[in-house]
Amino acid sequence: MSGVRLLVGTRKGAFILTTDAKREKWDVQGPLFAGWEIFHMKGSPVDPNRLYTSQTSAWFGQQIQRSNDGGKTWDPVGHEFKYEGVPGTHQWYDGTQHPWEFKRIWHLEPSLTERDTVFAGAEDAALFRSTDGAQSWQELAGLRGDRSRPSFWQPGAGGMGLHTIVLDPSNPKRMYIAISAAGAFRTDDGGASWLPINKGLQSLYQLPDPHAEVGHCVHRIAMHPSRPGVLFMQKHWDVLRSDDSGDSWRDIGAGLPSDFGFPIAVHAHDPETVYVVPIKSDSEHYPPEGKLRVYRSRKGGNDWEALTDGLPQENCFVNVLRGAMTVDKLDPCGVYFGTTGGQVYGSPNGGDRWSPIVRDLPAVLSVEAQTLP
Repeated sequence: MSGVRLLVGTRKGAFILTTDAKREKWDVQGPLFAGWEIFHMKGSPVDPNRLYTSQTSAWFGQQIQRSNDGGKTWDPVGHEFKYEGVPGTHQWYDGTQHPWEFKRIWHLEPSLTERDTVFAGAEDAALFRSTDGAQSWQELAGLRGDRSRPSFWQPGAGGMGLHTIVLDPSNPKRMYIAISAAGAFRTDDGGASWLPINKGLQSLYQLPDPHAEVGHCVHRIAMHPSRPGVLFMQKHWDVLRSDDSGDSWRDIGAGLPSDFGFPIAVHAHDPETVYVVPIKSDSEHYPPEGKLRVYRSRKGGNDWEALTDGLPQENCFVNVLRGAMTVDKLDPCGVYFGTTGGQVYGSPNGGDRWSPIVRDLPAVLSVEAQTLP
């Protein structure tokens, strides 16, 4: 019988939550790497036993861990990401005498087809690739060499993180990334060159030119694998959709109580069903009216409905961060999210009914679902 494994990264360790196909009772494993910030955990689509995690400490640096047995045991890998003894300082050694400093790895994205290939997004914004299961890494330097970077790549409130990597299942050379605060970018040649894809984005209060090609604070991008040319975006103000692989975007936020938020996700089986979690504002990072509501559109953003069954509807002041929402591939589709209050909620029926899977964890940074055979 198939089941689900949730990989949960928190401010003070990682947790693995496992259930069967009924998704009623969950086993909780953790904390793993207790005391470390776990920015992201992700499993390989090729091998369900292959997991990666990014752990960071202001004192002990950046570490990549890999598991080959579904999280039972872990091995440190990626030794190019080194710590040089100064708190908060981590170095990438590219073979020159001038190592480049970075702060942490925000996102790990395993290949859709190759077991040992995985990508990593860093802060300050850079993209790396490993082809040997994260043992060694090479920077895709075309991104940092982009002509747009010197003037308009600025850190958002959480830092200048490359926090989103979306792989195109129909084209192995096409990839999308998002950087806060630089915008969204696409490569069509495997990372050698990059195209800003921010036409239609507006940042009225962040940029001298609110319609600029780069400099926008994109929070998350989502795609359904059956329609890789259709993208959904949650931005620093604005929820948007692109039907042309990011060449242009249009606003789909009408009907939401706020179009500010962090995560966005697409239903596993219906590419027109989209989920967001509105937050009151960029200065008040909690749900409007203190009501925790997931909003669902069944029409690709043309209308929205509030999903509240099982979620707190008064005095709730948690946030849901950009990497903390995910879906499984079972039928009906399960939807999951974690909060800065340490709750992980799940819905086994596409959002119609929610229940807490676990409470009182450290603040949740990321949640990823693996559908198990």
